Amino acid sequence: MILPKQYRCTHSPSCQCTRGHLSEDALLLVFQHLNWNPKLVATLSCVCKWFDDFAKRVLWKEFCKTRAPRMMLDLQSSGSHCIDGNWRALGKLLIYCSGCTQGGLFNSSVQIPGHFVYRTRFSRTLGRSLLPPQCRTDVLYVCDPCEHLDQGEEGDVGLFRGIFKSFPTSKVRKVIINKAVPFHPSEVCPYCKARLWSMLQAKIIPQSACIRLEAYEDCIEYFVCLNGHLIGICTLAPLSDSEDANPSEDSNHIEKKQDNGFAKENILKRRNSLLGGSENGPPPQKRLTNSSHCDIDV
Repeated sequence: MILPKQYRCTHSPSCQCTRGHLSEDALLLVFQHLNWNPKLVATLSCVCKWFDDFAKRVLWKEFCKTRAPRMMLDLQSSGSHCIDGNWRALGKLLIYCSGCTQGGLFNSSVQIPGHFVYRTRFSRTLGRSLLPPQCRTDVLYVCDPCEHLDQGEEGDVGLFRGIFKSFPTSKVRKVIINKAVPFHPSEVCPYCKARLWSMLQAKIIPQSACIRLEAYEDCIEYFVCLNGHLIGICTLAPLSDSEDANPSEDSNHIEKKQDNGFAKENILKRRNSLLGGSENGPPPQKRLTNSSHCDIDV
């Protein structure tokens, strides 16, 4: 019997597409024994539509709750039974750095491929420092920057990602809408494929962001999608190990400083294209110890 193509199946006991498949309870026990291995969950999703639907409904949800229980509990404390965007998108955000492409979302001159991150720390305190003062009551979890060092003229690049709690009712979303910020003309969120707003174009990136990210001031850019996923890029400031350096180390430091000067100039050009120019600020301070965070091991 040839079944007509369906967009979604209810998978009832009499459904033809479930014949020959393991039951959901059996798969749940198997992946529980495998500690919800994300690579195996992603592989299972590619088998067929039935497995993909089960992974999105159950396995990615269990993966998120197991890896970041306190964070998931907080994100769902508003009464929502499902995270904005879906569980698969959130699972990918927890463990995957999306990288950047030449001339892509960040209009970068370097190519950084996406990759798994085997240990991640998401911080509510860091997220708060990325919000403007009028939006500090919003809840935003952001990971520490994924460092990609010595990227030519771009210097040391840091890529970070995060997620808002209850983004549809957040103050950030209201500010963006009130300012009539347009969507990015071509790029979409790498996690849920939703359209993106530029926080830089909305002029709501606070000065505290560069301090907490240990990045150059005016060298930070991040976007937020309709589902509240945040992705950003910054140029990391070099930190010297000690004040007593030998002459060779001093020469290396001067050369490194010059390289980062070129990197800062490149990012300022991108910023000026949106905002029409800005003045350079003082070097960033050392980031304070994070008191509210969630560690995720893959």
